[in-house]
Amino acid sequence: MKAAEYFNQGYSCSESVIMEAFEKGIVPKELLSVATSFSGGMGSGCLCGAVAASQIVLGYLFGRENTQGNEVCARAKAKQFIEEFTKTHKATCCRVLTRGMDMASPERKAHCTNMVNDCSKILENLVKVKV
Repeated sequence: MKAAEYFNQGYSCSESVIMEAFEKGIVPKELLSVATSFSGGMGSGCLCGAVAASQIVLGYLFGRENTQGNEVCARAKAKQFIEEFTKTHKATCCRVLTRGMDMASPERKAHCTNMVNDCSKILENLVKVKV
């Protein structure tokens, strides 16, 4: 997935998901600056930035003001996303997902690349499927 490439080129986890969505023409590039603050668990290690960015995309596409969806649709997509992500990763908290890994280590970079890639795949499937 292209998001993993962006992540390995220096974009943050959240920015990478948004960049791929932008490249595919489904969100405006202005969301990139919104995604920046979600990196590294919003600076606190809480919610994984790639998960947060995926939720931004789902809200943009299926949220209240969008003709493709509504509040119920966006929430259903959000729930589906979390269910799919936690099947593999068991958690959405950045601190939990990266426990024991040094922030600058190649091990963590590879681990996070995998999560960015998984988020991208899940997001792609949810965007194609109508609720």
